[in-house]
Amino acid sequence: MNQRIKDKLAVLPTQPGCYLMKDKHGTVIYVGKSKKLRNRVRSYFTGANDQKTQRLVQEIEDFEYIVTSSEIEALILEMNLIKKYDPKYNVMLKDDKSYPYLKITDERHPRLIITRKVKKDKGKYFGPYPNVNAAKETKRLLDRLYPLRKCNNPPGRVCLYYHMNQCLACSETPPSVEMYQEIVKSISSFLHGGYKTIKNDLKQQMIQASEELNFERAKELRDQIQHIEIVMEQQKMTLNDRADRDIFGYSYDKGWICIQVFFIRQGKLIERDVSIFPFFDDPEDTFISFIGRFYLHQHHLKPKQILLPIGTDTELLEELLEIDVHTPFRGRKKELVALAMKNASIALQEKFSIIERNEERTIKAVDRLGEILNIETPHRIEAFDNSNIQGTDPVSAMVVFIDGRPNKKEYRKYKIRDVSGPDDYETMREVIRRRYTRVLKEDLPLPDLIIVDGGKGQMNAAMDVLENELDISIPLAGLAKDDKHKTSELLYGMSPEIVPLSRKSQEFYLVQRIQDEVHRFAITFHRQLRGKSVFQSELDNIKGVGEKRRRLLLKHFKTIEAIKNAAIEDFTKLGIPKNTAQDILDHLNKKQ
Repeated sequence: MNQRIKDKLAVLPTQPGCYLMKDKHGTVIYVGKSKKLRNRVRSYFTGANDQKTQRLVQEIEDFEYIVTSSEIEALILEMNLIKKYDPKYNVMLKDDKSYPYLKITDERHPRLIITRKVKKDKGKYFGPYPNVNAAKETKRLLDRLYPLRKCNNPPGRVCLYYHMNQCLACSETPPSVEMYQEIVKSISSFLHGGYKTIKNDLKQQMIQASEELNFERAKELRDQIQHIEIVMEQQKMTLNDRADRDIFGYSYDKGWICIQVFFIRQGKLIERDVSIFPFFDDPEDTFISFIGRFYLHQHHLKPKQILLPIGTDTELLEELLEIDVHTPFRGRKKELVALAMKNASIALQEKFSIIERNEERTIKAVDRLGEILNIETPHRIEAFDNSNIQGTDPVSAMVVFIDGRPNKKEYRKYKIRDVSGPDDYETMREVIRRRYTRVLKEDLPLPDLIIVDGGKGQMNAAMDVLENELDISIPLAGLAKDDKHKTSELLYGMSPEIVPLSRKSQEFYLVQRIQDEVHRFAITFHRQLRGKSVFQSELDNIKGVGEKRRRLLLKHFKTIEAIKNAAIEDFTKLGIPKNTAQDILDHLNKKQ
């Protein structure tokens, strides 16, 4: 902690406000709020912090603070500052979890559309729906039942939907405003649970059509009834009052927090939202800030009521969001909040299990591999593989794994320059020489372990270059393959010997992933080069003829022979200068 931070900590006020943590470049890396700025900000620099918070503190070189008159002002200011600075340690909710809504537009001829943005434009919004397919199915059903505008045709110019009785806006006498209002009212009633009445009416019409022997109409009505049942009655009622609610629950552990949101629409649980992220403040403050950004910055449609766990500051959120925020103490609503809390706890434990499993496959596997080879933990592993077909277009490739994970930004491709014919050993010598000559020249990081795809021959070639030509000592291993071209054994040592790795161990899976990845990268590069050589043409060797002109000439003349026999005027018609046209003819006829 530098002296500037110490001086500022000594004079921090105890009032509510926001604080901005900055790194050595003056960039805001974290924004937080607190009821008492002095207590919160000092807590970062005193006492024990978890590893994640320690990383944040290590980057802090300065901080600023803004005092506010109330906690609600601090919450609003925090959200605005996060939006402005986009700090890397803050949660910005940038995942694309924007849910689709159905919207009836506020126009002379209203339309029913699907949108992901809720605006204050006098349109009627319904949703959110669990996914866009659910919204599309509901819209398709409503399009069959209600003839709102589907086209932009002027009155009198009918569209296909008009003939299907699904669009009356383009008829010679469009519906009146009053009629549109009735349709909009019917759609609203349908989406608010009135579809059951419509379904019963359709059943009566179907029975009547059957009695009149109008079986085609009866079948059409039956299909509409089935669509209503499939689209609108997929879920059972969870609350009987049919109100729109959002139910929040959260769980936290080991510096991570999981927040679950249940969307209750018309009494039905239609979807949930799950967010898991690290936090650096008090968990309840983080929870409240999340809900504020959830509605105000993500533009989620606010329901009539929000249900929160016991102990949450409902008054603060009620003032911020201007809707009913409630903590239930009994009954079905309390059970749903408890269910959200339980789901959050399960999701968080699942996150930890996945992290632990990933560490087992990567960091821990790297540690054990270092122990087995009796070397320092190989945090950085560079692997090489060669590819050619009987010596043609020889290439080599290098991949980099850091802490057991591929770092694709550092992958490298090599066209072999000095080796002729299928000589795998000399190819390995060349690529190792080129790679580590550049590493030494540009002072790049050296790997902790080099792995070559191959056996003792490739290992000896690489070791000879490293030790005798470049005078560097880096642990080097080889990977041999079996008859099925699968990873068979790991070789290591001055006189390479087989390293005993269990085929079911994570360290074996690690070297197998490395070998598969470097082979994939090398073979892909080789195929790209061969693909280019297949499409080479005599035109590629002519000055003034690039890729664009080559394609133009071949498209127009079809064959090289036709180009040879063309006149200068034939080229100039294509926009090719006379001197370039003459060069083309001279080159092709000279070649002949």
